[in-house]
Amino acid sequence: MAHKQMKLGAFFNLPGHHVASWRHPLTKADSTLNLAYLQELAQLAERGKFDMIFFADVLGLRPSGNQSASAIKLDPLIILAALASVTRHIGLTATLTTTYNEPYQVARKFAAIDHLSGGRAAWNVVTSANDKESVLFGKSKHLEHARRYERAEEFVDVVKKLWLSVEREALVLDKEKGQILDVEKLHPLDHAGEWFKVEGLLDAPATPQGHPVIVQAGSSESGKELAAKTAEVIFTAWQTLEEAQTFYRDVKGRLAKYGRKPDDLKIMPGVFITVAKTEAEAIAKRKELNSYILPEVGLEYLSNFIGTDLRGYDVDGPLPAFVENEDKTNPQIRSNLIRALAEREGLKTIREVYEQIAGARGHREIVGTPAQIADQLEEWFLNDGADGFNIMPPTFPEGLRDVVELVIPELQRRGLFRTEYESDTLRGNLGLSVPVHPDRKQVQPARL
Repeated sequence: MAHKQMKLGAFFNLPGHHVASWRHPLTKADSTLNLAYLQELAQLAERGKFDMIFFADVLGLRPSGNQSASAIKLDPLIILAALASVTRHIGLTATLTTTYNEPYQVARKFAAIDHLSGGRAAWNVVTSANDKESVLFGKSKHLEHARRYERAEEFVDVVKKLWLSVEREALVLDKEKGQILDVEKLHPLDHAGEWFKVEGLLDAPATPQGHPVIVQAGSSESGKELAAKTAEVIFTAWQTLEEAQTFYRDVKGRLAKYGRKPDDLKIMPGVFITVAKTEAEAIAKRKELNSYILPEVGLEYLSNFIGTDLRGYDVDGPLPAFVENEDKTNPQIRSNLIRALAEREGLKTIREVYEQIAGARGHREIVGTPAQIADQLEEWFLNDGADGFNIMPPTFPEGLRDVVELVIPELQRRGLFRTEYESDTLRGNLGLSVPVHPDRKQVQPARL
């Protein structure tokens, strides 16, 4: 039995991660705005003992009449509030950009979710990569990549200080003495930086897990540095074990200069899984999903990832050269991953490329039996390629159910994944320490 166990996130990209998932006969594409359905999915993930549910979010998408149904969605933070009431152990992670929000409002919203869930909230910190978001917020120009990360670093610093500005023990509510708060345990901010000026306190105490877990998605140089300084979980995309190991060593190696230990940050690459009881059945499932991709959808889908407009191209023609991004500070990580994938797999046509990334979007894809899936996850996990994985089901609910009923039991049989939750809090399940305000002398252990 393995001495350590992997961490797993259930990435909810509804109605499914595959671009044509909404066309699959078993997909409930008309239920993604339905509370009962969302709660059913959350309970299914909790039954599988996942560490967390993960919602991505991108604003400013321009949906077309036949493009992915995931362009129509609800605010994930509101969804988390609804899911908190029907789950007991699973973590609740939502994405909120630092580019078009303010620290106080983000701190306040996530603190509320963390309190109401009993310490299970996590914030996925992103900078807005989609330049169309700027016009939604009345901005004439989108911040370039490097400046977005500078803003993000200060943003996260302010949010963390707000979360700890009122110690949990500050709320005494002593009726006999008539005392509500211990003012010695209040730590008002007086922050004046390049991007933000914030004075005062959050109007809620530190949460059951100190503050929400900080997740970060990004693999650029700026992203890795931000993760090393602030993140507790990082969601990334790699195709090969060697790439994953290089990233793992790089990011873990940066932690010491910020006074952090390797276990303070969990690295969880995304994995797109198609699983069935036989390999032939799994391959057939993948082929069926790809058959639902309309050529015009495939062209638009691939265009969005490589930064080159392919509309009007022959899908059975060769992939053209990629266009250089105008923002010279943007390393184009995902575009480069897809280019390398096409070269490595010998993909000659546009159709072959968009079918290859139709669900994984540059993340790793595994197709096969439960044992084959577990073999590959185990290889990365035991060879310093990952601390766990963010699982991307091709469809919902069927794809998620397949993972819960087929893959999870195989991982449990090998001793690689829990059979019961260790804690009531997300930090406890992830094995992360509980943060406290630096003026306090003693750091609390995670509550089990």
